[in-house]
Amino acid sequence: MARYTGPACRLCRRQGEKLMLKGERCLGPKCAMERHSPPPGQVVSRRRRISDRGIQLREKQKVRHSYGVLERQFRKYFDEAERRPGITGENLLRVLETRLDNVVYRLGFADSRRQARQLVRHGHITLNGRKTDIPSCLVRVGDEIGWVEGSTRKEPYKRFVATIERRTTPKWLSLDENMSGRVISLPERSDIDIRFDEKAIVEYYSR
Repeated sequence: MARYTGPACRLCRRQGEKLMLKGERCLGPKCAMERHSPPPGQVVSRRRRISDRGIQLREKQKVRHSYGVLERQFRKYFDEAERRPGITGENLLRVLETRLDNVVYRLGFADSRRQARQLVRHGHITLNGRKTDIPSCLVRVGDEIGWVEGSTRKEPYKRFVATIERRTTPKWLSLDENMSGRVISLPERSDIDIRFDEKAIVEYYSR
């Protein structure tokens, strides 16, 4: 199955809420949720009540689209979360948060996860001093994320430096004066500022 390449705003309209897929654009008047409130597709005058299964599916799709993960890969993350000790739902979000592309986004290197994934794919990011182009690789405590030396002269890095003062770094990450980030701990549920019902996802896969 190929990755979704259609309009990102269409996914937000389908879920009925902003998934912040385009970064700061989602906060402005150009956001499609502000201009087109109904979901995409044919407008139906009478809406049916969503079943419990439908609610669970919607939550799963919301998380999947937010992190840009395909179904097969998402199921692997869920299986990994089940194997880990602790609460499965929180483990799942913790696995997704420690993806390299998400960490690049959380550090403020990019305006959105899509843009962060592109930075990694194009070879602008280093992990522990080595260039990597795998957005899905999981980081560990103590890992260092930085920029390839040649990329510091390009536009993405200059834009990042220009806006660094108004960006907030999560407490489980640190950013030094050399614009290099480090994972100082694993994220807790309270560190994830997106509204997800992870219990519904666990129920979806438990049937």
